[in-house]
Amino acid sequence: MRYRYRLYPTPGQQGALARAFGCARVVYNDCLRLRDACHASGEKISDKEVQRRVITLAKRAPERAWLGEVASVALVQACQDARRAYRNWFDSLSGRRKGRTVGHPAFRRKHYRQSIRLTRNGFAMHGLKLYVAKVGDIMVGWSRDLPSVPSSVTVIREPDGRYYASFVVERAATPLPLCDREIGVDVGLSHLAVTSDGEVIGNPRFMRAKERKLARAQRALSRKQKGSANRAKARKRVAAVHRKVRESRLDHAHKTALRLVRDNQAVYAEDLCVSGLARTRLAKSVHDAGWSAFTAMLEYKARKHGRTFARTGRFEPTSQTCSACAVKDGPKPLSVRAWTCAACGTVHDRDVNAARNIAALGRREAQNACGGTVRSGHAPAGPRETGTLRGAA
Repeated sequence: MRYRYRLYPTPGQQGALARAFGCARVVYNDCLRLRDACHASGEKISDKEVQRRVITLAKRAPERAWLGEVASVALVQACQDARRAYRNWFDSLSGRRKGRTVGHPAFRRKHYRQSIRLTRNGFAMHGLKLYVAKVGDIMVGWSRDLPSVPSSVTVIREPDGRYYASFVVERAATPLPLCDREIGVDVGLSHLAVTSDGEVIGNPRFMRAKERKLARAQRALSRKQKGSANRAKARKRVAAVHRKVRESRLDHAHKTALRLVRDNQAVYAEDLCVSGLARTRLAKSVHDAGWSAFTAMLEYKARKHGRTFARTGRFEPTSQTCSACAVKDGPKPLSVRAWTCAACGTVHDRDVNAARNIAALGRREAQNACGGTVRSGHAPAGPRETGTLRGAA
């Protein structure tokens, strides 16, 4: 898992980190250019040879001599990042990589988010400070203790000027006591989620709440002269608004997902095609709701706490089927929020009925995956935990 903390570098350390970010960016882009050139000419080149050309030989050239001013481990990891990005592209083209199609790796830019990754020979813990090679001891804002010795750390500079350290650590699972409740979760836009037991979880719409403030900040940015110090300050103000929206949404999703996992032995959700819905006229609302992040947190928190999680098929007619008699009543427009089953006469709330169908389908999926019985803690590996907010674990 990843544990992320705020860093407070001194002005001198900020300059050293800026040099490290720039050198790692140059090495990454040089790797991509070299691989593109070799691929176009039909030359086969090994990973070791790429690293030798863009790091070892480049340091000897006068135009790249400044690469020796930063820790070599950051340059090596940038080279490994380029290798992984290039192979992901080829694996996606050949079909070996599942999921969404991966395009050609993009070149890193000077602005926006900057980062370097360091393995154990590039950093150390000196008391309450983080030592980074050729940078020094950096003050860390510890919001919680590390559960184990970190295997690597990523030093990040966000667009708003804040610095963070993201540690990769091992964390043992913490199973929760067994309970006899299980729910289905139906996500939406008017409400973030509705559960099969009738609970309605509101949608805070964090982006909508900050929309006017963001618009003012963006208008102020557009009036600043390009390349000026005032434009750089205005760019940070825009990034700060985006950061507040992102962290508020992340905190709400963490706490909501953890509460649902704690209170229920099994949680079932629908496998939505969020990328497809994000191409409709509801794109802003879909992104603002954060469905993918919310369901991903449900999945990995269920695994961490010994709960059951399963996803239902995205083509299941959960809103059209009666949860009482299982008769399909047919499609209904979104304006219909309540309906009566023609077969059994049961009056359904649209969202609660869908959540109940999701619970029934998810229970069936979990039983099939477990060979006929539902085991607690059955869930595929989820994303790594990030964030510095308290109460979000």
